[in-house]
Amino acid sequence: MADKNTDNQALSEEELQDLVASSDAGARDPEGSVGMLLAIVAVVWSLFQVILASPLANYILPGDIINNSRQIHLAFAIFLAFMAYPAFKSSPRNYIPIIDWIMALAATFIALYGFIFYQKIVDAGGLADNTDKWFALAGLLLLFEAARRALGPAMAIIATIFLGYVFFGSSEIVPDVIRWKGASLKKAMSHMWITSEGVFGIALGVSTKFVFLFVLFGALLDKAGAGNYFIKMAFGALGHLKGGPAKAAVVGSAATGLISGSSIANVVTTGTFTIPLMKRVGFSSEKAGAVEVASSVNGQIMPPVMGAAAFLMVEYVGISYVEVITHAFLPAAISYIALVYIVHLEAVKTNMPTLGDRVVSMGKTIGGMGAFFAGFAGLCYGVQYPVRWVSSLFPEGSGLIMSILIFLTYVWLLRLASQVPDLEPDDPNAKEVTLPVVGEIYKAGLYYLLPIIVLVYFLMIEQKSPGLSAFWATALLFVILLTQQPLKAMFRGESDTANAFKNGVADLIQGLIDGARNMIGIGLATATAGVIVGTVTLTGVGQVMADLVEFLSGGNLVLMLVMVGLLSLVLGMGLPTTANYIVVSSLMAGVVVELGAQSGLIVPLIAVHLFVFYFGIMADVTPPVGLASFAAAAVSGGDAIKTGFTAFFYSLRTIALPFVFIFNTDLLLIDVSFAHGVLIFVIASIAILVFTAGTMGWFVTKSRIYESVALVLIAFVLFRPDFVMDRIQPPFTNVAPSEFTQALGNAEAGQELRVVVSGPDFDTGETKETTLVMPIDGDGDGAKRLEQTGLILLEQDGVMIMEEPSFGSPYAASLGSFDFYGDTPVNLASIQAPTSQMAKEIIFIPALILLVLIAMLQRSRVSREEKTA
Repeated sequence: MADKNTDNQALSEEELQDLVASSDAGARDPEGSVGMLLAIVAVVWSLFQVILASPLANYILPGDIINNSRQIHLAFAIFLAFMAYPAFKSSPRNYIPIIDWIMALAATFIALYGFIFYQKIVDAGGLADNTDKWFALAGLLLLFEAARRALGPAMAIIATIFLGYVFFGSSEIVPDVIRWKGASLKKAMSHMWITSEGVFGIALGVSTKFVFLFVLFGALLDKAGAGNYFIKMAFGALGHLKGGPAKAAVVGSAATGLISGSSIANVVTTGTFTIPLMKRVGFSSEKAGAVEVASSVNGQIMPPVMGAAAFLMVEYVGISYVEVITHAFLPAAISYIALVYIVHLEAVKTNMPTLGDRVVSMGKTIGGMGAFFAGFAGLCYGVQYPVRWVSSLFPEGSGLIMSILIFLTYVWLLRLASQVPDLEPDDPNAKEVTLPVVGEIYKAGLYYLLPIIVLVYFLMIEQKSPGLSAFWATALLFVILLTQQPLKAMFRGESDTANAFKNGVADLIQGLIDGARNMIGIGLATATAGVIVGTVTLTGVGQVMADLVEFLSGGNLVLMLVMVGLLSLVLGMGLPTTANYIVVSSLMAGVVVELGAQSGLIVPLIAVHLFVFYFGIMADVTPPVGLASFAAAAVSGGDAIKTGFTAFFYSLRTIALPFVFIFNTDLLLIDVSFAHGVLIFVIASIAILVFTAGTMGWFVTKSRIYESVALVLIAFVLFRPDFVMDRIQPPFTNVAPSEFTQALGNAEAGQELRVVVSGPDFDTGETKETTLVMPIDGDGDGAKRLEQTGLILLEQDGVMIMEEPSFGSPYAASLGSFDFYGDTPVNLASIQAPTSQMAKEIIFIPALILLVLIAMLQRSRVSREEKTA
């Protein structure tokens, strides 16, 4: 009876689309000439970004526009924000009040201020004068109001607090620990608005250069029909299994997550179909919604798009885009594997019925899907060989020839698609649900894979910039949207090709509009986050935060990571994922790396950024504000808070994984060979499944408490074999500081020495320690290797005193915070030299044996229960 009542609360399709619009693209939709104007502005913004990313940008666009593209990007975003987002819930939706027009035009002008008065600002050395500072202040206030409308009040409030700290940081009401001298209005406005340190900084630059094209790519691909195709294929492949609709939701959301950066849009797009079907086979409203939430939110951690964070990591971490998505791939993949298993266990625990009458084994299904993904990956990789062959034969015209070959391939795949009916969205509430047959429908959308192959090829094989890669993939989507309907009509012998072409043009224009409207929030988020980043660089509060967090955590790295995770969750309750990631990584990433070094753990910067990002996306799940959970509850008719808590429980692996890869960077495929990478993938997949079984309380059968505890411990050992091995055989042995030169000489090339340096802090004078990791390269005796490090050591009474390292030497930056000229000398506190240790992978053997024993124990219990039954 409860289910009937909650079902009545489910929103209609129109209300759901309004929910997505109000949170992602703006709820206002005026009609008539004003609506047409907004559509034209959105189309012009999309076309401008496409041209800006194209190889012809330097020939088509004036240099001034290219140099000031960030200002133009923000001008479009802020204009559309005031046009598309009402000021309050009670504000009109069908027309735009005059005050919004005034604010929109004023904000647009001030966003373009640096472009319009470019020469004046250059002549002034990039500093604001008395006129500039007032325009800049007005620009910030209008930006905060636009962010409040598009992103909610939290973003604007946090940015206002940081801006207030810039001005009033010297006030007595500010705690001593974070007090600073303060800044004048002119200096602050120069930093925040006139230069590229604040609003127009790295984050907005990434939004301008990369993110827009990927969001547009996703919007166009969805408009072409790829979203429905992915869902149909997932449902056809998995719908017949126990809990099939839920498994299809997971896989469908993973595929949709490749092209969508929005958790809420993902929930509604796939959830309107999958949630009713999940309820049909026995999932409660809350569990059905929770599965969809966990699936959709995880779409943001799935490369290549990762909800815009991947592109920000390129700039913040200083590594290539290919490296970012390589490091991010394994945790994302095993996270989805675990979610499919969670759904499977839920179905098995309650013995849920299956849909349809098709009988296909789980092994065959998994094998088929594995073969498809392996084949697709092989295809993306193998494309390079015919490309090289064409390039070698026709070095001058290879680009044109490849374009013709891609178009011919597209036409051939489209001809295949014309042989089967177009895929229409299914009705999940129909009396009888007919499962799609993959063998019959796969032809209908194979050509959707072409733009993805083009994107992956340019990114991974050619290693072009993300912007250029997305441009070529988007250009192909332009062709697909314009031609797919008329060409299909021709192949089917239909005569109505003119109307089909008109429909294609309409789809393309709508895709351009959707892409622009989906970018409003991201553009404003990156611009407003720039104020926070600018405050950090202007005031130096980042170092103060580091000291504060170190004090609160007592120097304990795990406790500090918990604090960073909680900070991400709390901020994420009011900030979109991208803004949350920018804020927390700007404040905390360096702190984690520094504190890790002091604790003797070398944490790669990419690991910290991924850690912050993972907790940032969890805010979409976590009650009381998890927006994705509210969207899922709106679809299912279930209780939003209960849906959120269930989704949080399903997402425990997303919370555990960041802690694991901070301490075991093998999971991020850092410095591992291909064969080692395959082993890591297999073991990590087993580990995450075992962890899932332990937390769900079900393995072969319902687990007893001690079995669940054992399964979680096995998962930990599989994830962290080094933790166990280091206690059996320590990887380092302590060496007296006076024997440092000898230890350097004895170490073999490829090994590492760990040197703990102790001394007074340059700012506070208090004694502190940091750990230097010294990789040993090449041959030579200890003295020669010591000279290469740039360290200058003197022995006094058995203590190794360190003088200031040579300028530009490898460790000069790491030791820059020490006071080498104080009364207390800087010295070598301890040295750890590498010692022989068995391969940590040996620990996998007893862990797997214990796993097999638990499985046998549970299987025998099942056999006894069946006999007694």
